[in-house]
Amino acid sequence: MFQEIFPKLMHYLEKEEIRELTGLNITPAQINALLILYMHDDLTMGELSAETYLAESAATRLVDRLVKADLVRRRGDEHDRRVVRVYLTSYGRELASLVFERRSLRFTNLANRLSPEEREMLVLSVKAVLRVFKEMEADLENNKVNTKA
Repeated sequence: MFQEIFPKLMHYLEKEEIRELTGLNITPAQINALLILYMHDDLTMGELSAETYLAESAATRLVDRLVKADLVRRRGDEHDRRVVRVYLTSYGRELASLVFERRSLRFTNLANRLSPEEREMLVLSVKAVLRVFKEMEADLENNKVNTKA
């Protein structure tokens, strides 16, 4: 059942994301990074890499493009010169705020169409799925470590 529902859900979410980003000249990966910085500004490159689930080299290329578009800036860490921090420019914050508001409205509209019981079940179910994904990811990492030993 889940295997039938998941592709339909992904299709809907991708379609909504495309609609949401129309005219903004930004990719889904770029807006994802902007939204992460919008919620947790001034992250290190390593933290941003982890939050976006990208390798550090890919995160660096993504940030390069965002810097070029005047959406983010880099600066050295005041305590450790080896650490690079990334933060939103005012333009980046404005764009992230716009997309955040659009997403909030979309999910509010979705929630309003569900009964309170359905909303609660949805949140509990999604949290459970995320927990299981994290557990499976941890199991894979543990298996990699154990096979190397």
